[in-house]
Amino acid sequence: MADTKPALVLHLASPGEPLVFALRPEDADEVAKKLPLLLEHGSVESFETKEDSKVSVNFAHVAVAYVDDLQRKGKVFGLH
Repeated sequence: MADTKPALVLHLASPGEPLVFALRPEDADEVAKKLPLLLEHGSVESFETKEDSKVSVNFAHVAVAYVDDLQRKGKVFGLH
């Protein structure tokens, strides 16, 4: 099985490129589970990155958020 490189991907409500934060593989599932409620309520949440940095996100400004595997190549959003 290939190693995965999970990342939190945030598309802000304003135009521009998405923000991508590398996550520790052991944290990726927990982060993914929290995203629907964070988006629904516009909450502020802090995440630990793979590089041991802490990032705080105000989900009131996020249009789309998901955890993706940066290891995959040639992907199209929504298709596996």
